[in-house]
Amino acid sequence: MRLQFNKYYLTLAHSLLLIELAIAFIIKTGFIRYTFGDYLVVILLYAIIRGCTNLSVRASAFIVLFIAYGIELLQLTPFLTYFNLQGSFTAKLIFGSTFHLTDLIAYTLGIITILGVETAIIKYQNHQNIKLWKL
Repeated sequence: MRLQFNKYYLTLAHSLLLIELAIAFIIKTGFIRYTFGDYLVVILLYAIIRGCTNLSVRASAFIVLFIAYGIELLQLTPFLTYFNLQGSFTAKLIFGSTFHLTDLIAYTLGIITILGVETAIIKYQNHQNIKLWKL
């Protein structure tokens, strides 16, 4: 793996970050805040990894899913307390504070969406013999 910047993925990551921040600070409860936000966050992480490295689609998707599942499983423990972050709004926003099975489903659906979109883009590029963006 080496650093390689891709402006398309980094633009997507920037846009998703702004959406995630809007969701976090404007919407306080409900499906959009909890489930859709988790769905988007794996796409955001994927865009960051693909925008900054030359990892393949599958490797990037697997790493993102591993990170998301790992953070969600950490929520089964009092890990924020171990680091004296239990009162930190930012730590709770980034890491969450409660485990929910629906979060794992949202992460999985986000990765499935990524793989589906990337596959469609690759097929389109191969069919048209063009490069929309480097994959």
